[in-house]
Amino acid sequence: MERIEHHASFGGRQEVWRHASSTLGCDMRLGVYLPPAALAGQPCPVVVWLSGLTCTEQNFITKAGAQAHAARLGLIVVAPDTSPRGDGVANDPGYDLGQGAGFYLNATQAPWAPHFRMEDYVVDELPALVAQHVPTTGRQSIYGHSMGGHGALTLALRHPGRYASVSAFSPIVAPSQVPWGQKALRAYLGDDPAAWAAHDTVALVAGATERLPLLVDQGEADEFLATQLKPELLETACAAAGHPLTLRRHAGYDHSYYFIASFIGEHLAHHAQALATAG
Repeated sequence: MERIEHHASFGGRQEVWRHASSTLGCDMRLGVYLPPAALAGQPCPVVVWLSGLTCTEQNFITKAGAQAHAARLGLIVVAPDTSPRGDGVANDPGYDLGQGAGFYLNATQAPWAPHFRMEDYVVDELPALVAQHVPTTGRQSIYGHSMGGHGALTLALRHPGRYASVSAFSPIVAPSQVPWGQKALRAYLGDDPAAWAAHDTVALVAGATERLPLLVDQGEADEFLATQLKPELLETACAAAGHPLTLRRHAGYDHSYYFIASFIGEHLAHHAQALATAG
């Protein structure tokens, strides 16, 4: 693992790491914010951020304004890239498939299967890597935006007990029912509807064995609201399953990082509270 960037920030340090991923079979970059407590050697809990389509690790660490809140709350914030990358990694001309669009699942179809294993990367390899290099408590939470909101919600539901809390901004809650998700799920997983449902939040809540509360913020001026996001489907599914959901709709906010930056402090406070009480 190589540290390729480091910047003092709110008494802590924003770093960017590069490492050879055994899971993905390529070099990966990730942002890691270390609060002042971690720099002093105190073990801190980890909050993993998953970004959306076309993003790298840079979008979140430069636009979200998370560092001030993480410094105050004593949280390590980890922001990985959104997919495997490199000349030997499969890709697609579209922005919504291939590099930059990993959808946080393990692909089973050619040509994606050899490298596109983002679920295993986020759930297993990433926390082990972080724990090797910084002091952590071993507790973690997860959140994300758009495609990353889909990833946060589905990974938390698919791995009960792994995360103390989960939240999302503008998530793709029902990828099986919208164009972004249908394109990606068909390419990565084939045509089996059961394989799609296993990575669809709306489908997963019906059989969830852990009632981890879902916190979702959605802008009402989001240009993708009606065509790609459809939060009302999650609301209906959670009501039917009795799954706890806090869905907050915000007038005037769009899909951008201006929206994320406006409420990122509330999300981090939500995770800090859960992490403080996690067993």
